[in-house]
Amino acid sequence: METVSQVAGFVLAGGESSRMGRDKGLLELDGEALVVRAANLAASATGTPATIIGGTAYTPLGLRVVGDDLPGVGPLGGIATALRASVAPWNLIVACDLPYLTREWLEFLVDRALGSNADAVLPMNERGAEPLCAMYNKRGEQVIRGALNRGTRKVTDGLAGVRLEYIEPAEWKAFDSEGVLFKNMNSPADYDEARVRLDGPRKR
Repeated sequence: METVSQVAGFVLAGGESSRMGRDKGLLELDGEALVVRAANLAASATGTPATIIGGTAYTPLGLRVVGDDLPGVGPLGGIATALRASVAPWNLIVACDLPYLTREWLEFLVDRALGSNADAVLPMNERGAEPLCAMYNKRGEQVIRGALNRGTRKVTDGLAGVRLEYIEPAEWKAFDSEGVLFKNMNSPADYDEARVRLDGPRKR
């Protein structure tokens, strides 16, 4: 399915990384910065170069960076920024700290959204929705910005007025035999675990 003109990819990398103690996006897995890894995955699934929503620290990596419209309000502000910056109707938006995402899963997510009448397509986990690895239609931007203007910061609360479609675990688990697809990397222990899983025996 042709997606070049229909889908754009964005990586949210504007967090403070307070629990990690350093910029998560610049941490390396298998010799590649996490933010670059996420951008490459997003690009492979959408067919277009991904844009980073975050600070200028990522510009030297050769990435296209757009500053957050609302710095300090969290990922909901990053989603609004991505939708404002996008020229595509559908947008793959992922957090930079999801090291276990795969191209196959993201391609499935993109295809699912292209056939949907919803404004956002989100995977559903046992703990709830996973809005930081999801597809968003540009037409949902105003609803999200309205929520931000009312003081909403939690992403799922900000999507309350958006037409949603969920991908249930029974579907996405076909892409995740270990159950870690949406496990994010918040702490040094999470980073150590990701290195063991993804760097291979020679780099442990």
